[in-house]
Amino acid sequence: MLNHLQATLSDSMRVDFTPVCGEEILRVSNLSVNRSGNEIIRDINLTITCGEFIGIVGPNGGGKSTLMLTILGILKPRTGSVRIYDLAPMSRQTLGKVGWVPQAATNLPQNLQITVKEFIQLGTLNHKSLLRLRKNEREKVQKIIETIGLDEYANTRIANLSGGQKQRAAIGKALASDADLLLMDEPMVGVDGESRNSIMRLLDELCHNQNKTIVMISHDLASIKSTVHRMVYLEQKIRYDGPTQTFPDLADLAELRGIEPTHPNVDSPIKPEKSSDEIISIIVPDNPWGEK
Repeated sequence: MLNHLQATLSDSMRVDFTPVCGEEILRVSNLSVNRSGNEIIRDINLTITCGEFIGIVGPNGGGKSTLMLTILGILKPRTGSVRIYDLAPMSRQTLGKVGWVPQAATNLPQNLQITVKEFIQLGTLNHKSLLRLRKNEREKVQKIIETIGLDEYANTRIANLSGGQKQRAAIGKALASDADLLLMDEPMVGVDGESRNSIMRLLDELCHNQNKTIVMISHDLASIKSTVHRMVYLEQKIRYDGPTQTFPDLADLAELRGIEPTHPNVDSPIKPEKSSDEIISIIVPDNPWGEK
């Protein structure tokens, strides 16, 4: 009787992580983070809902990776908070629900004795199936290998791949997981154009068809603008957050950053008399474009 009561209470307290498109996945509130005594990001407010594909762009040192590492719980806020499913990062209840592809994903040991297929299969492992791979998971892994363009290398040792091929394998491992939220830091570095297009299409399909939520850092502005649903421009603070279609052009972006023209007497679309402090950041409400 006692065991039955404990099981009932446990079930009633269990968090339901079944994603519902439009459900809030991530909330960053008044976030400021210091590293080595320097303030890297400040006053960050960001809400991300299920099914969104978001690109984070900005200059080197602007705080993009710092934001990602704080969302993951690796860095601690100086002020503010990060909540994933209204829980703190690295909470036990969120294990396996957040996938991560870092810039260093290709820095694998040269003596790593596993194949590409085995490496990607690691993404399917969880507390329920540590070593047993079900038929549907094997089929999923095979489809991912084909999608990322590594079907010819499925049985090749991961250490023998090129840098770009390792990057594709790292993306494949993240895609093989059951994570609802995928965080990616420059995942397309070293990936050829054809594979990039294939991977970006796959990511978009995951958002539309499986309610996956993807947040991707990229320096390739042209590429990311052609794929993501929403853009965030981060340079210490968020200076733009809105639909990709209304992301500022280069002249407006320079003005947004407070960059003045070198030759002010030459006709220029940039208005040098307006300082960065006078520019109002463009922030849009949650999910303003409705159903995808």
